[in-house]
Amino acid sequence: MSINHDQMTDPLAMLRLLQLCSATLPVGAFSFSQGLEYAIDKGWLVSEDDVNEWLSVNLSESMAHLDIPVLFRMRLAINNNQENIFFYWSDYLLASRESAEMFKAEQTMGVAMFRLLKSLDLASDKFVPPTPSFLAGYALASTRWHLSDQQSAQGYVWSWLENQVAAASKLLPMGQTQAQQMLLRLSGKIPSAVTVATTKADEDIGANLPALAMASAWHETQYSRLFRS
Repeated sequence: MSINHDQMTDPLAMLRLLQLCSATLPVGAFSFSQGLEYAIDKGWLVSEDDVNEWLSVNLSESMAHLDIPVLFRMRLAINNNQENIFFYWSDYLLASRESAEMFKAEQTMGVAMFRLLKSLDLASDKFVPPTPSFLAGYALASTRWHLSDQQSAQGYVWSWLENQVAAASKLLPMGQTQAQQMLLRLSGKIPSAVTVATTKADEDIGANLPALAMASAWHETQYSRLFRS
């Protein structure tokens, strides 16, 4: 799939990207651990190195093969004024969430995202999916704000990574400095994940991480937890 590598020419584009990726975006991303809490609680992950590896695999084997390719296709559908294709890929993403918890996180954040976009005059009824996904809202905002494909993808993955590292810092004896070191290491892998995503054909889009799916599913009934299920 072709990707728009053009630099953002709008002088406000970088500021819009920062706003879109901000931890203060009112969608509730901070309240979900995406299975990380269960994996740490059960001793699958006991150190910073373990979490680093867990997130690195999620980035290279899930984000690069599912979320980012879908993001590109939804942005293209918006630019081509093809709402049915936009809805198709949003539904495809939701169907690819392998646990009730991950589906709920995507949908709950999606509802909040589209509510926000409507208040910012970025979402018309034409491009509001019947069952919203967060990625669909992100795709719509990044397209309406004229961000490039590459920058949009990097920002989306950065947001995911920052939330996951923040969750890990609450679950492990890991301080803020260690969290920043982890972000520095893992963020360096984002550009290569975006590059891999550009090579995916429609029929190759998807991810299968059994440990992540099981951790998320079992987290739904975990006795004591900090994060939503």
